Amino acid sequence: MSDPRESQSIFTRGAVDLSGLGRTPPPAGPDQPLPAAGSAPPAGPGGVVQIDVTEATFQSEVLERSLTTPVVIDFWADWCGPCKQLSPVLEKLAVEYGGAWVLAKIDVDANQRLAQMLGVQGIPMVFAAVGGQLMKGFTGVLPEGQVRQFLDAVLQAAGMAGPVTEDGRLAEADQALLDGDLDTAERAYQKILSDAPADAGAEAGLAQVALARRVQGVDPAAAVAAADADPDDLPAQLLAADVEVLSGDAEDAYRRLVEAVRRSVPADRERVRQHLVSLFAVAGPDDPAVAAARRSLATALF
Repeated sequence: MSDPRESQSIFTRGAVDLSGLGRTPPPAGPDQPLPAAGSAPPAGPGGVVQIDVTEATFQSEVLERSLTTPVVIDFWADWCGPCKQLSPVLEKLAVEYGGAWVLAKIDVDANQRLAQMLGVQGIPMVFAAVGGQLMKGFTGVLPEGQVRQFLDAVLQAAGMAGPVTEDGRLAEADQALLDGDLDTAERAYQKILSDAPADAGAEAGLAQVALARRVQGVDPAAAVAAADADPDDLPAQLLAADVEVLSGDAEDAYRRLVEAVRRSVPADRERVRQHLVSLFAVAGPDDPAVAAARRSLATALF
């Protein structure tokens, strides 16, 4: 399980020593293109680029490519449920941003040494490369609005501008949430919802604020262990589910609370249901894991 505290490290900038990856190929020049065997060409105006990267191609496909085009790096594994939630979001945004950045996919199972050298301890984990330097991103699954904030910061670092959003207030609210200013974020999301009650981004942001407040000061590992040790402790189950969602293990959280619904007496079922619905709001209605969990919840309730 990934560490939820990692998700708060967005925009932390820092170079990573990659000298241990072996001999560095000579940098590309105007007459010497980047090695391109089996890979997509660099992004251009209106282009959409997604590439698979290995330890052998990391230098050329990520670091050298980032000298001209920002590269967003997605560490994933086939067995990772949260990865299957985040990857479609990144792929969708890669299309939307029209090739302004390259999405580089790295399978941690096939590239364990590279993952270790970059300090990957939980997945999905996202980095970005700009100008040959790495920017620390985030671990776990974030709402799409927060992923956009990260991407816009990457483009800003590269001296580029992100796509125009329909409501700049949402971007400001998301930024306040990322900065940990929960009161400002809450007021901003509520203002958006007062003007547009069906705004899914603001709804997800408000749910994220509530989630962040519930887990403040909580030891994630201890919370999950306490819930696992006593399945009938309802408050412990609710807190563990919060921790799991923030850690990127939303599917585990949904299963936990659906089981809690099945075990609960009628008087407690509505409390668990409402809590679960609030966690659904964090992910948004289009998340396939939410759709599956809603079906399981309906079966448990009726």
